[in-house]
Amino acid sequence: MIPPKPISRPDRVSLWRYLRLFRQDILSAQPKRLYGAWMAEFRTPFFRSYLANDPALVQTILRDRPRDFPKSDRIGEGLRPLLGQSVFLTNGTLWDHQRRIIDPAFERGRLTQSLPAMWEAGQAMVARVLDQIGTGTEIEIEEVASHAAADVIFRTLFSIPIEDRLAAQVFDEFRAYQRSQPILNLAAFIRLPRWMPRFHRAKTKRAAKRIRGLITQLVDQRKVVIADGTAPDDLATRIMTTPDPETGTCFTAAEMVDQVAIFFLAGHETSASALAWALHCCAAAPDWQTLIADEAEALVDPKDVKRLTNSRDVFRETLRLYPPVPMMVRETTRPETFRKRAIPKAAQLVLSPWHLHRHTRLWDDPDSFDPSRWQSDATRKSAREAYMPFSAGPRVCPGAGFAMAEGPLLLSLLLRAVAVTPVPDKTPKPVAHLTVRARDGIWLRAQPRRSRATDGAI
Repeated sequence: MIPPKPISRPDRVSLWRYLRLFRQDILSAQPKRLYGAWMAEFRTPFFRSYLANDPALVQTILRDRPRDFPKSDRIGEGLRPLLGQSVFLTNGTLWDHQRRIIDPAFERGRLTQSLPAMWEAGQAMVARVLDQIGTGTEIEIEEVASHAAADVIFRTLFSIPIEDRLAAQVFDEFRAYQRSQPILNLAAFIRLPRWMPRFHRAKTKRAAKRIRGLITQLVDQRKVVIADGTAPDDLATRIMTTPDPETGTCFTAAEMVDQVAIFFLAGHETSASALAWALHCCAAAPDWQTLIADEAEALVDPKDVKRLTNSRDVFRETLRLYPPVPMMVRETTRPETFRKRAIPKAAQLVLSPWHLHRHTRLWDDPDSFDPSRWQSDATRKSAREAYMPFSAGPRVCPGAGFAMAEGPLLLSLLLRAVAVTPVPDKTPKPVAHLTVRARDGIWLRAQPRRSRATDGAI
């Protein structure tokens, strides 16, 4: 099965057409040749950037010498209004300090503490969907996935369901924000003088301000119960009470607002994107949908997530085809030579999971949805060298294990209860805004599935 893929632009276009295409969608703004290139250089009168697909270059940039290739300062141009000085945007000693506080909360041993909250959010998702569908009802699955992923974040981070007043307000504001802001702002590639506007839409800035104001209320409330000794043992409490082992300092309330903003971006927006595309792929591949539904019959406890092998392979394959964050930007700190090409200091290096995961020289049948590839010896090398949905190296997402438990669990719980099929005249069109979403949503037909799970109480 070949799932939808953006149509690439012609190899040569004018600068102004490229800028217009980029503003609309960064995926279709790229030429087809990038799916087979090891490296590409983009030149304009304003900037040069270099896309690196060669696994050896990716290894050098992300794993071997990450300090020499920090996050580009320009990446913050697009996301700073929402994320402030979050761990997603910082470098150097500040980033080290932030990761020393954050990483312990996501250690493997502590992941099991979040599983019950994921389970509760999944059960609530199933109940909502069953309540609104009949035989062959059309539903917009991105909305379902966004609601469920946000519920997971609020339950695991602040021990509140999405129905909580503040949680519901954050979710509503974020839905507006995610379609108004591309993951890469043009300023990520063009060095702008301080006086020049940063290309932020006014509604984007207003939404970011509202979201941060609501998060501040949540953080301030948690500070009070921590001081009272009545705070729940959830992610927010663990992070806010964990001192940096080197400095002994904890996050201030303002610093915690920045971190909660990125937890919501990384833990809600990206998870929702992956879950929605996984459900679309399963709708178009009924054999895999049946395998997941049958496997999920044995789910009786959150810890059973480790047994969801079919669901995990489907989720891995979905992350390959639709990596939620399609591109990352690093910057050179000194002149480099890559593939016999001279790269100047302060050059922008684009690492593209989107192109790397579909690279014609690195994957067999790269555009096909084939979860069975993850049980193949032939895939191991590609998976090791050309698969990075959560980045790689020291900057790998600390919540990667969290996401790989949440995604298969929610996917299995929903497909155990509901059968989905495509809507023939509503094929989704992938676009990259804040994450990889569908231009007009992902519409599926859904009906209750007869099973032991739906015959009894959920």
